[in-house]
Amino acid sequence: MKTLYIECNMGAAGDMLMSALLELHPDPDGFMERLNKLGIPGVTIEKTTAVKCGITGTHVEVSVNGVHEDEHMHEHHHDHHHHDHEHSREHDHEHDHHHEHDHGHHHAHSHSHTGMHEIEHIIGHFDLTDKIKNDILAVYHLIAEAESHAHGRPIDQIHFHEVGTMDAVADITGVCMLMNELAPDKIITSPVHVGSGKVRCAHGILPVPAPATAYILKDVPIYGGAVQGELCTPTGAALLKHFADEFGNMPVMKVQKTGYGMGTKDFETANCLRVMLGETAETPDSVLELCCNIDDMTAEEIGFASERILAAGALEVFTIPVGMKKNRPGTLLSCLCRPEDKEEMIGTIFRCTSTIGIREHVCGRYVLSRTEDAVETPYGSVRVKRSEGYGVKRIKTEYDDIVRIAEEKNISINEARRLVEIE
Repeated sequence: MKTLYIECNMGAAGDMLMSALLELHPDPDGFMERLNKLGIPGVTIEKTTAVKCGITGTHVEVSVNGVHEDEHMHEHHHDHHHHDHEHSREHDHEHDHHHEHDHGHHHAHSHSHTGMHEIEHIIGHFDLTDKIKNDILAVYHLIAEAESHAHGRPIDQIHFHEVGTMDAVADITGVCMLMNELAPDKIITSPVHVGSGKVRCAHGILPVPAPATAYILKDVPIYGGAVQGELCTPTGAALLKHFADEFGNMPVMKVQKTGYGMGTKDFETANCLRVMLGETAETPDSVLELCCNIDDMTAEEIGFASERILAAGALEVFTIPVGMKKNRPGTLLSCLCRPEDKEEMIGTIFRCTSTIGIREHVCGRYVLSRTEDAVETPYGSVRVKRSEGYGVKRIKTEYDDIVRIAEEKNISINEARRLVEIE
């Protein structure tokens, strides 16, 4: 299985993740050219080489209207008590490129602000697939939802600073494009180092991780460590939350490529995010089998219960005739479900059957990857299910569609399948 492992020993930020993934890409220069051609308003993006603690990696530098992000940070220094964009390059985050309207800008010049509607408009004009656009917007919605929760305001009242927004759009878009083009089968992320101490933002001094970051990282394993400052930004957190299939330690894998995305500030520890792309062995999916014995329901009632359990999200429901106490014939009802659906399944089984007890077994399940599409034939559209994996390929036509053809032609199902001849 093609697996991407993301190591967040020094946190995570949009530019660092893009820089690291870029080192895995077979044509990084061509990718950068395509990213710049998207036409992100006022943005140019450059790939540079950086060295941290003797390790050479990549740093992607974003300029907005000709101003490098580091120059912009210097121009809006900490005396202003706010930061206007993703500061992960510095790991000196006094926070944050997402904030509300009135923050007392005392600069000689002013900046406009952008909300989710404007972000959606910008993304909508990119020459990208719908999947990539949807990934970009999903990441932005995670950030907007977190800011909404932190500030206690509706999402449509959350705005992003103009310069910071274009910077973040570049980072998020670049990462989403790279994830799509690298196309790993599975993404595993390490526990996230968020930093420690406090961070200054437009609203005052806040603890690390900042409220928006903490909200996004709910249910994600994180830790503080000895580094003072904010190491994981809202953008970095949202990208990890959106793309990671699981969080945990590095799996046993045959690493084929390693990428380093560098920050700009120096620490005793190399200020980088590392990614590894390689092959891992197939592991079984974890599923639960919920079972109960029934001896006081009719066949119709059991059939109805099975339908309701399937409708509630079960992977499979089946019954087996069994002998029960006092030599009564009964039925063993088994339900296979995902672990996260257990409570829903248990409630449905109790509600729809007469059982007073349910047994649980944890099972490993190996499956072929499955897709379904529609194929146009001289006899109409026929749905086709394709399965693949472990050196096996299978194709099966949808039964209902084959039945329709057999009835229309007054032929057998086997003859209808031969007429379609789908490969």
